[in-house]
Amino acid sequence: MALTTVAELRTALGVGTLYTDAVLQSVCDAADNVLLPFLWKNQQYIIAHGNTGTVGTLYFDQNIRDYFYVGQSVVISGAGTKYNGTKTITGVDTQSFTITTTHTSDNPYHSVEPYGIAAAETYTDYTTVPAIQEASLMISIDIWQSRQAPSSGGVSIDGYAPSPYRMGNTLLARVRGLLAPYLDPRSMVG
Repeated sequence: MALTTVAELRTALGVGTLYTDAVLQSVCDAADNVLLPFLWKNQQYIIAHGNTGTVGTLYFDQNIRDYFYVGQSVVISGAGTKYNGTKTITGVDTQSFTITTTHTSDNPYHSVEPYGIAAAETYTDYTTVPAIQEASLMISIDIWQSRQAPSSGGVSIDGYAPSPYRMGNTLLARVRGLLAPYLDPRSMVG
């Protein structure tokens, strides 16, 4: 899901064809990597997994019965190659669900660190929400400007260049008003 396109960024920066699409795409991708984890999605975090034969069990730190159901298709990521991918839920318990895996031997319960993600269908397409698109473009421009003129071009009389303000902890604070209705209550917002 690309929140800001290369064409949008190119136009906003007014750089014409001076920079390649690949260079601008890396900035768009970085903005997505900053913004997307904070947006509310239909997903839960996998804290552990294990399997008996080809029955894999994914564990969560909260009651998941309101989020997942038998027969539901979910996308698993960050849980290991035999668990990752689009899977169909075969059983749901209070804090776990089962799927079919390609294991050939049993593996006991063990932690997944960093946490994996079990994502079900999300009903909001953030690429169509103007406030999210604008916030993404603003972050993309800040990333671009920080690359082009670190410290916003400021240097003190003794030649010392302070760290870039643009990439500080206020990056998301400047777009929080645009994001507020869409922020995941589980995300860290400074």
